[in-house]
Amino acid sequence: MFRLLIRSDPVKPFPFVKFLSWSSLIIILASSLALSIFIANHARETIISKNHEFALLLAENLNHQIYQRFTLPTVLGFGRIELRQEAQYERLDQVVRSTIHSFHVLDVRIYDHQGVVSYSLKKDQVGETELSDSMVVAAFEHGLHSFKLKKNITSWQAMFRFSLEPDSIVLRTVYPLRAERTPGVKDELIMGILEFNQDITSDYETVIHFQWMIIIGSFTFSLVLFFLLYMIILRTDKVLDQRIREKERLEKELHLNEKLASMGRMVASIAHEIRNPLGIIRSSSEILYNRARKQGSSDARLLEAIFDESKRLSQTVNDFLDYARPKQPRLEQVDLVRIWEEVLSFLGSELEKHSISLEKDFPEQMHVMGDRDLLYRAFYNIFTNSLQACSRGGRIWVVIKWDNAPVVVVSDSGPGFEPSMIDRYLEPFYTTKDTGTGLGLAIVSGILQNHEADLYLSNQPQGGARIEVRFNAEPSSNQRG
Repeated sequence: MFRLLIRSDPVKPFPFVKFLSWSSLIIILASSLALSIFIANHARETIISKNHEFALLLAENLNHQIYQRFTLPTVLGFGRIELRQEAQYERLDQVVRSTIHSFHVLDVRIYDHQGVVSYSLKKDQVGETELSDSMVVAAFEHGLHSFKLKKNITSWQAMFRFSLEPDSIVLRTVYPLRAERTPGVKDELIMGILEFNQDITSDYETVIHFQWMIIIGSFTFSLVLFFLLYMIILRTDKVLDQRIREKERLEKELHLNEKLASMGRMVASIAHEIRNPLGIIRSSSEILYNRARKQGSSDARLLEAIFDESKRLSQTVNDFLDYARPKQPRLEQVDLVRIWEEVLSFLGSELEKHSISLEKDFPEQMHVMGDRDLLYRAFYNIFTNSLQACSRGGRIWVVIKWDNAPVVVVSDSGPGFEPSMIDRYLEPFYTTKDTGTGLGLAIVSGILQNHEADLYLSNQPQGGARIEVRFNAEPSSNQRG
């Protein structure tokens, strides 16, 4: 299997993903806030409703206690009720205070039929005529009880207070005092109107704390949900982006393979027709050149040029044929170290000629399954490219190592690969040299592909090209060297 390593930027999320993520966060937070407010308001209404029920029970109890413990005994003892008498007033006050004890009642008033305060916990209010209002009048007229919530602080201000001062939230209850029903009496007689105020600040604080618990819990859950959703969207986007890139790569490879297949057939046909006459020209020019050189003829230089050019053209034709009709490898166990020693031995004179130093790191042996001649040619082309890329006084590194599989790395001190064009270096007929067919690395890639080896092209951080060949075959334990 053959791959070309291309250095590319990290996958970045599409703008749509960012829009979807932030819009999801806004929707989730808005929905959570709305739900929190709804639940909190429902809880507050429930608490207030429970306080209404509790106030009604207290009013009924007061009604019963006043009638049983004050009204009946007073009528029997005095003949009629006159709260201006100190004894009657004290008796009523005792009954009221014992009944409301520990119920957070701030004030109790009883109005007569004229709306005058006939009793109050605050004795100085007795006789007042301005304290009654429409709620008291409605209780007389319709015999119905009513409630009113009095706040010294707004609901929003209360939300941002750690604690509320006493009497901040007061529930006012107006209840018609009735004579309890007796046999033969159809309707209960309204004796007066009872009004009392309860401090329900602590209950209201409980509601506020509950509201904050709901809001904080809801927001925390929303953020966790958003984070999970964002990670899923981001992962999906990366997978989608990778699939799009893979599809584009496969389409590009398919079009390239179609183009190269037709080109290869044409090149093979032309090269085959050229090779035979070119072989005759090459051999004839070599004979004539050797003969003229021995005779010292002036035509020797001309014949030498003809022979050199025919030899170069013959190599080009062979490259075309090797690319168009690649030879299938005959797999056997071969030693990479030995092949590279032969390559370096053959090209040693070129290293000395250009004053290029060589550094190598070879194990004793490294075996793979492959075709010795084809691998020799592939490594020869790789090393030749590095040799041609280095200027005089340059350096080449060749490393053979074991990294979960046999690996060959060739690096040089040349200019390296053009980063923007690195994916084109393995394309046939693409070259950055003034001379050459551009088939060298293409032939190498074909050979390695038939050996199921991976070829990676990259640049070193300090500059220069780096070519890595990674074989997939697993050698035995004695092959690693």
